[in-house]
Amino acid sequence: MGRFVRWAAVTAAAALLAAGCSGGSSGGGEGDERSGSARPTTTGAKALPDALTSQKLGWERCEATADSSPPGRDWQCATLKVPLDWSKPDGATIGLALIRSKARGGDRIGSLLFNFGGPGASGVAGMPGYAATVSLLRERYDLVSWDPRGVGASEGVRCRSDKETQAAEAVDATPDTPAEERAYLRDATDFAQGCEKGAGRLLAHVSTTDTARDMDLMRQVLGDTELHYFGISYGTQLGGVYAHLFPENVGRLVLDAVVDPTADLVDHRKNQARGFQRALDNYLESTGQDPEKGTRKIADLLERIDADPLDTYSGRKLTQVLAFTGIVLPLYRQDSWPSLTSALDTAEQGDGSELLALADGYNERDASGRYGLLTQSQRVISCLDDKQRPTLAETKQLLPEFERISPVFGPFLGWDAAGWCHDWPVPGQYATPEVSAPGAAPVLVIGNTGDPATPYEGARRMADELGKGVGVELTWKGEGHGAYGNGSDCVNSTVNAYLLEGTVPKNGKVCGRRQ
Repeated sequence: MGRFVRWAAVTAAAALLAAGCSGGSSGGGEGDERSGSARPTTTGAKALPDALTSQKLGWERCEATADSSPPGRDWQCATLKVPLDWSKPDGATIGLALIRSKARGGDRIGSLLFNFGGPGASGVAGMPGYAATVSLLRERYDLVSWDPRGVGASEGVRCRSDKETQAAEAVDATPDTPAEERAYLRDATDFAQGCEKGAGRLLAHVSTTDTARDMDLMRQVLGDTELHYFGISYGTQLGGVYAHLFPENVGRLVLDAVVDPTADLVDHRKNQARGFQRALDNYLESTGQDPEKGTRKIADLLERIDADPLDTYSGRKLTQVLAFTGIVLPLYRQDSWPSLTSALDTAEQGDGSELLALADGYNERDASGRYGLLTQSQRVISCLDDKQRPTLAETKQLLPEFERISPVFGPFLGWDAAGWCHDWPVPGQYATPEVSAPGAAPVLVIGNTGDPATPYEGARRMADELGKGVGVELTWKGEGHGAYGNGSDCVNSTVNAYLLEGTVPKNGKVCGRRQ
């Protein structure tokens, strides 16, 4: 069980390299550049200790991991020390794994930080694979990313084993009986207890606010007076929170595939039900089907699988939740739609193999049965952020509305509201994040009208919440999750001009489907 429709650059992640870091020391090392003019990072009114602000990053060649070879000579890795608890900056520290590739051209602007979403996506693994998409930016920026606290090589949290993860795939995520409801909530409790055991003291210190503060220390240690940043999906929420906390340090910020900052936990799931239904309608129309009839056909298929899971070539059963997950993944990119057609056709014939393969891709499950930890880290971070904890009774009252929004996605996302943070051992911090940033430099906010996971309406709300003169909205009439690097010359050139030349487009600019 989990947030089935995560706020991550899933399609980019599918091809990303799993690059390991060397665990470089926090002492000096070759290749470390500090301009000495970076603005100081503070926590409240208190300046940080010199042991943090004056640390030198020991950049070294990234090492191979058990899962992958090194990412290549252009990439270096290091470890940044940050406070475990930002209210106690003189206390215990944790290490954040960083990766960078230095600017190739002579007219260097500074560092450009990337967050690929989730929350829980590994920047250390993701950055090398994304570098080709941002090759032009690489001429004038050091490309930098990191594993946020609680993720990957930065104190990554494991809440359950691979065996336990696979067993949870048999739990009915849209329970129909009191017994299934109890099993559903019991699984949520088990997961929360596993996270508490696995994360320990870190569990209360992995919030978006914590990571935004980490980013400003990172900015200072990298030697930048301003933070230049590219946030995708959940990374837009992180970028908005950063702008609110440090408006005076905002440089050139791009927020692409924007999470609605005005939506609480339940409203986010409604937004995603609408967004994925919109994408499904567009997909069905592209195949010559009536969206309403096609949606009903898929909903009926999921109901049949709920009652009788499908056989697959692997010998594993395709459960309803795995079938749903397999439907979700191809909607992230229009060029993946043909794989959805094939998988649905095969499932209608009684073979769940193709939908299972798609689900495994989303869940980062390899052929040996090992699962990635993105979903586990995502839940740990978002349940510390989200204050809302819908009860079983409250969720049942909401289910009819979810089902009206989408017969396919509504039931799963509605039930997920009850199970996601059920019995969580630490309270959430807010209903909605604060992203207002008066006085900040202009922030480029990009919405894609066909985005399934972060519907484009969120871009307008983010721009409004950032404030007048700060949020600058760019709309692309396209398909898939995110806009930059997704096939629009108009979007790419606008973003490149903003990041490379500081050219701020007119607020409300629209790029057409074929631009």
